[in-house]
Amino acid sequence: MPLNQNAVRSPFRKLNKQLSKLAKKTLPENIHKFRTSSRRVEVLVEELAENRTRNDKKLVKLLARLRKKAGRVRDLDVEIAVLRSLKVPEEPVRKSQLMRALAEERAAREKKLVKALDQKAFADLRKRLKRTAGSLRFSKDANPLAIAMQKIAELDFDPGSITNATLHCFRIAGKRARYVAEMAGKGTEAAAFVEQLNRMQDALGDWHDWAQLAERARKRFGGVEDSSLVAVLRNVTRAKYRHAVNILTETRTLVTTKKPVAVATMSRRPAREGSAGDAAVA
Repeated sequence: MPLNQNAVRSPFRKLNKQLSKLAKKTLPENIHKFRTSSRRVEVLVEELAENRTRNDKKLVKLLARLRKKAGRVRDLDVEIAVLRSLKVPEEPVRKSQLMRALAEERAAREKKLVKALDQKAFADLRKRLKRTAGSLRFSKDANPLAIAMQKIAELDFDPGSITNATLHCFRIAGKRARYVAEMAGKGTEAAAFVEQLNRMQDALGDWHDWAQLAERARKRFGGVEDSSLVAVLRNVTRAKYRHAVNILTETRTLVTTKKPVAVATMSRRPAREGSAGDAAVA
């Protein structure tokens, strides 16, 4: 499926807009949209462009550095939301303590993000973004859907020995593959594959959020034998892990057989949500 030439220009306009919003206010929504917009531009430059100039490479480097700082704030925003969604009576005092700790770390990370996006950095980014948007060229023969499928198919995958590292690897690669596939336009096959990648991303992201929160709680309060709150978080995380493995296996199978499921057959889970009620006690 050929590259949609109109679609490749939109990410640059959106990123320019999100940079301005982020520079004004580091709201959770602004941080999230900046990160997704910057990833799309990075993927265009690194995966689909015919060649890259020094400016293009520098732009990607600067975006990646800023995106990582924004990501640390975003992770805390999600963990706070996850903890707030945990409707259990166990150890309310410890839950409050953990919430305060997350909020304090979030404030510290936000300050570092604001410092990184000062007036000079903002102007430099916008200048480089404009240059790249005007000069980047793409091959008419590029096949974003084939490239995206290959990115997933080439990852090591053994259904009998899936580990946390496996999930992390597919979580990162799945994001890039999704953004590449989006450049194929809205054809049925491309839309179906993007939807499947969204589904995988939701499941893996959900597991990752709960795993991060459970690990924070463990470091603060001890193991499951020391804290009932830690035990609950561990149980939820295990349930999220099992679901993520199932969706990952399904996605990998679809890619290797080159038969993405139809969009109409999928039931999307709300992105990055979870509750203790979803989990069975392990």
